[in-house]
Amino acid sequence: MAGTDRGRGGDGTQAAEQPVFVLVRPQLGENIGAAARAMLNFGLGRMRLVAPRDGWPNPAAEAMASGAGRVLDDARLIETTAEACADLTHVFATTARERALTLPVVTPEAAMAEARAIIAAGGRVGVLFGAERAGLETADVARANAVISVPTNPGFGSLNLAQCVLLVAYDWMRATGPAAVAPGEDWASGIELDRFLDHLNRRLEAAGYFFPAQNRTSMKLNIETLFRRTPLTGAEIRTLHGILRALTRPPGGEG
Repeated sequence: MAGTDRGRGGDGTQAAEQPVFVLVRPQLGENIGAAARAMLNFGLGRMRLVAPRDGWPNPAAEAMASGAGRVLDDARLIETTAEACADLTHVFATTARERALTLPVVTPEAAMAEARAIIAAGGRVGVLFGAERAGLETADVARANAVISVPTNPGFGSLNLAQCVLLVAYDWMRATGPAAVAPGEDWASGIELDRFLDHLNRRLEAAGYFFPAQNRTSMKLNIETLFRRTPLTGAEIRTLHGILRALTRPPGGEG
């Protein structure tokens, strides 16, 4: 679009001052295009695409986006959800299904009000949206700090991907209120937390914690959810690394 500053969203904010909308394994190009249009309607321009089924770029997405093609032009194509979240400090996952994860559940309104406060304090926020057919997988949701659930008709609660994007984007635009976190916090990024969880799991494996073996996957998932539920600062992550090293260091030796 001529005369448009791609470094800014439709509301005039810098890209870094907006949440990232991550479409995880989207299926139809039309829905990707409609999601881009919904985002730009409410001043958002940061889209990431995780393994879109029909490849990328997608002519159907471009046609459906209409005047929001700039969002698709700037969209990042990424292979995994983990990579898409690596630089984010706070992640929300949209899902309508009940899951065995003890994550806070919030409305889009509450989530976007929190997102504005987090971003104002220097954090980097992402929102995960699942594929049209089955939504996000449990492993995707486990990467989140909280779940966004849209209050809908209990008898028919399924939302189209673009509809869900539009609802969250709308609440981003109207979100106001005081910051909920202190400015200047050094929030840990997704990759920093991944490294800590890898460190923790290696130490626990060595100690024989994951027993019986058939429960290893669910035990690791519960641990990951525990640490992602409450966002941590970089200093707190470094402290936890130090605690692990101290606890597993031989007496008089080095960990």
